[in-house]
Amino acid sequence: MLVSARNGAAQLCLFEQRVEPAAGAPTHWHPVEEVLTVITGNAEMWIDEEYNGLTAGQSLLVPAFRKHGFRNVGSDTLYVYAVLASSIFEATFDGSAKRVKRWLPAA
Repeated sequence: MLVSARNGAAQLCLFEQRVEPAAGAPTHWHPVEEVLTVITGNAEMWIDEEYNGLTAGQSLLVPAFRKHGFRNVGSDTLYVYAVLASSIFEATFDGSAKRVKRWLPAA
């Protein structure tokens, strides 16, 4: 996590992910928009049932409340930047009724 409520942000989360081949983020949704940008590598990203291949320099805009995820479809590490329109990371994963909350303000 680079930017969040934990270090003073009011409206954004910015984080980076490095993902090994065949791994990724399982299907989930957020109550806010998210932008996923591939820095290096090859990703398969999806929104609902629509799948797209993305490479370095390409981004995917994910509307709020839409199910999405991604996986590394290349042979090298996938490097992704993610930006959420909230300073607190909140996500609900398929198969779970419980919402995950992370990077809350410091107590």
